[in-house]
Amino acid sequence: MEKRVDINKKEKVLIIKTGYSEVLDKEEDSRKVSLGDVLRTTTLLNYYKNHDVTWLTDVYALPLLERNPLINRLLTLDFWSSIQLQSEEFDTIVNLEKNRKICEFVRRLDAWKKYGFRFDSKNNRIEAYDRAFEILSVGSDTNVKKENDRYLQSLLFETVGAKWDGEEYTLGYKPKTKEKYDVNLNTQVGPKWPTKAWSKKNWAKLEELLEKDGLKVTRQDKQPTEILTNLNNYIDWINSGKLTVTIDSLGLHLGIVLKKKVIGLFGPTPYKEVYFYGRGKAIFPEPIWGCIPCFERKCKRTRNCMENISVEKVYEETISLLGGVLK
Repeated sequence: MEKRVDINKKEKVLIIKTGYSEVLDKEEDSRKVSLGDVLRTTTLLNYYKNHDVTWLTDVYALPLLERNPLINRLLTLDFWSSIQLQSEEFDTIVNLEKNRKICEFVRRLDAWKKYGFRFDSKNNRIEAYDRAFEILSVGSDTNVKKENDRYLQSLLFETVGAKWDGEEYTLGYKPKTKEKYDVNLNTQVGPKWPTKAWSKKNWAKLEELLEKDGLKVTRQDKQPTEILTNLNNYIDWINSGKLTVTIDSLGLHLGIVLKKKVIGLFGPTPYKEVYFYGRGKAIFPEPIWGCIPCFERKCKRTRNCMENISVEKVYEETISLLGGVLK
């Protein structure tokens, strides 16, 4: 672990995470925000908790970061923020975006240490600062990514010269709801990864099995628009259940940060990168095809691997995990 010159000195730290690209995925020049990736990178705030942290993000991700006591200043990526940041000096900048324009912007900022990703104009590609080579290779090389068995948190801490010791995600928003459901079924998938979806008939069958046991169940796709379109309301909904069954999405990471029991369904994306902190379990297709995980947005087979996740298996694991929280 890197030793600081003066542990009593508050460093000025800038963390850049908009969600335009995923830390452990291929570089992407997109304005589609991966909210789950923003949330799970907040684990790094634990390392910088005694310092003056500025976080630069997209406006869409603000509800995940607002009122976080470990963030001293929260800025959105716009013209005025870029002008302001270019006039400042930082001790440390951590850029977790593989977006070319953001990397070029980081190059213009003044900092003693820079971690994460950068743009190499000579080779016209995204590269890594010294300690981020492994995290870059996991995201850019499909074979390396398939073989990776390290959690994102561990790789993030290594990127800034530290060692992850089980630190959790952090969330500033305080949910307004209390637990009134036994199981939340988080059914919907974002436009970025349609191949993560589990069919409606499977969700309906799982709901039926759980309700036959007398469990109180709520389903995401049956919620009113104000819950589906408002991030704070969505967090409140996740918080209303003891356990969340979910595809690999924001809902999975919200369940983790809210310290819920979580069952995660994985197919095209790797379950080994996700740490449940002893409160959840990953379920994946059986049999495991050689293409899993494929990291593809569109399945090349006639049948999506997610359909090989058995409803009965999910039901059994849900009942087993619920055993510790049902009264």
